[in-house]
Amino acid sequence: MANLTAFRLVIAGCALISGLVLNGLTAWWLLRLASRNASPLYREYRLWAIGIAVLIVILTASGGGYLTYLGMRDPAHLPDSLSMIVASFMLLLPFAVTVAGRRMAGMGGIIPVDEPAYKEKSPSRRGALGRRT
Repeated sequence: MANLTAFRLVIAGCALISGLVLNGLTAWWLLRLASRNASPLYREYRLWAIGIAVLIVILTASGGGYLTYLGMRDPAHLPDSLSMIVASFMLLLPFAVTVAGRRMAGMGGIIPVDEPAYKEKSPSRRGALGRRT
């Protein structure tokens, strides 16, 4: 248990990086969705939207890393319930935001389903070639 402090720092750093990556990808997807669906509004407030997204991603990731660090303070009770709750929340947050964003955009659930492509049938050449007069 002598290396618990270093282990706490490494695990908290991993939680921070994981939160930055997962929440950052989700925020990037939401910003891209906003640029497609609300183009004039997004163009006008683009810097504000990016700034707020960056702030939210940094706050949630740093909060997750800090709470993970706090949850591992007692070597007799590892894994701590606080660390487990924070880890579960940090893993489920990007999925919940993605599902909510897809529903708001009218795209359905989390798994994209390709609609069958209905092609307009072109007139057949076979019929034109067979009618020689």
